[in-house]
Amino acid sequence: SQHALELVTKLFVNPGDVVLAEAPSYVTAITVFRSFQADIQHVAMDENGLIPQALRESIARVTAAGKTIKFLYTVPTFSNPAGVTLSWERRLEILEICRSNGILVLEDNPYGLLYFDGQPPHAMRSVEEDGVIYLGTFSKTLAPGFRVGWALAPHAIREKLILANEAAVLSPSSFTQHVINEYLDTADWRGQIETFRGVYRERRDAMLAALADYLPDLSWTSPTGGFYVWVTLPDNIDAKSMLPRAVKELVAYTPGTAFYADGSGRNKLRLAFCYPTPDFIREGIRRLSTVINGERELLTTFSQTAPLPVVRPTASMSNPPANLA
Repeated sequence: SQHALELVTKLFVNPGDVVLAEAPSYVTAITVFRSFQADIQHVAMDENGLIPQALRESIARVTAAGKTIKFLYTVPTFSNPAGVTLSWERRLEILEICRSNGILVLEDNPYGLLYFDGQPPHAMRSVEEDGVIYLGTFSKTLAPGFRVGWALAPHAIREKLILANEAAVLSPSSFTQHVINEYLDTADWRGQIETFRGVYRERRDAMLAALADYLPDLSWTSPTGGFYVWVTLPDNIDAKSMLPRAVKELVAYTPGTAFYADGSGRNKLRLAFCYPTPDFIREGIRRLSTVINGERELLTTFSQTAPLPVVRPTASMSNPPANLA
């Protein structure tokens, strides 16, 4: 679906055109939009996903400036990086807002089958075919190395996507597509996904429990599926500046500024629970708590305007890194 995201952007976006994107938003989508010189305008989210009133305000602001909005990009189910899910009521409201303003919706759904606590709301595409392009992938439910996904689009757009894809790669790999087709025909892929849900649920629970034990005064999202937890630090802590000190303690995360086009998210960070085991997750959060508490002490002791020292990581086999990025 990454390729489809690029093709859609290539088809629709001219330099200076506006792309509306939830805040925070998928980092690679931001990179793609920037590569085509789009003007990325963020729309605020909360624990229930994209905020309809914020979308209305963004549309009004962009329209008043005389700019063209090409589409709204959203990961409505278990979003990356926030881990939140857009409620069904909001999905319908956002579709109506976009329909009434002639705005295409680009719905990216790589995590939708990886739910832990009951099925999420239906896709936006399920109730609006003409105004929604839906992107899906096998990278989270089978293997990322196959690089196979799909796009559901209105007929006229689909034909243009096919031509653009042929121009870009001539012929996609038929081998990987045949492998996936055979897997879907002969394997118990639904049972495999159910196994994944159990594994990731356990790891999600381990991360939330460790955050509550080691960093109880911070706030974070509690995802009901997907891979990610979004953590809010104290206002005076810069997650990007703190990262070298975290790496020195052999723990990694992704700073929040990566998920905004405008440099916001300074005191945010994304944690991933998909890869480490529960024990490593707990140890990683313990190390992270040491770093954050140390950062607090430094900021209390020294002037906040004074640069803190850059440190270089060290590692040993007896003290392996905990990658939560």
